[in-house]
Amino acid sequence: MKNEENKNALKSGLVIILYGLMIFTDILALPFHLLHIEIASIPTWIRLAYSLGVEIALLCFIIYLFKDQLKKDLEDLKINHQTYFQKYLKYWFVLLALMMVSNLLIQVFTNSDIASNEEAIRDLMKVSPVYTFVSAVLVAPFLEEFIFRLSFRHLFKNKYLFILLSGFVFGALHVVTSVEAMTDYLYIIPYSIPGLIFAYLYVKSENIFTSTAMHFVHNGILLSLQILLYFFL
Repeated sequence: MKNEENKNALKSGLVIILYGLMIFTDILALPFHLLHIEIASIPTWIRLAYSLGVEIALLCFIIYLFKDQLKKDLEDLKINHQTYFQKYLKYWFVLLALMMVSNLLIQVFTNSDIASNEEAIRDLMKVSPVYTFVSAVLVAPFLEEFIFRLSFRHLFKNKYLFILLSGFVFGALHVVTSVEAMTDYLYIIPYSIPGLIFAYLYVKSENIFTSTAMHFVHNGILLSLQILLYFFL
């Protein structure tokens, strides 16, 4: 058992390092540099397709690493999905309310509009709504839950420490990569709220697909509403 825990911890560490390299380094541009291709000269749709391909490749790698656990959780979900739905759906409304209140308070007290990250997503949606939807709704819930919940849980056995770190790091990484003003750091609070609740659901259910399903629903509903508002109103 201890040996298995150590293996899972090593796998989790590797996953987090790879994800960190994707976000904080220029490693994704390395193939283009080696081929002496200027990134700016590449058509936008190719850059977006490449970015999506990297995300899917990392997701597939994580699935391979944790295939046994994911298979077990998927079998459990097939049996208990109705129970999970009835028990945990209410937490999405709590999540939504807390995010709305915290966003509103930040905007009122800082006289700001929206977080830079949210503005970047809206700008990207105007350029490529298909890519934005696929990345944010179909890929991100799985990729982020497998990283911030599944991998983090193997590294932090204390459930309270896990929930706090999983939620805070999740929220922080949605903000720090697109900061334009000091007030943007306040948006770590509303972005951490779903991370905290997703982590709590994972601890309660011990099934990674409960938090993944809620993440999928959350991103899907919010982004669908944004697309509807932008294109039809």
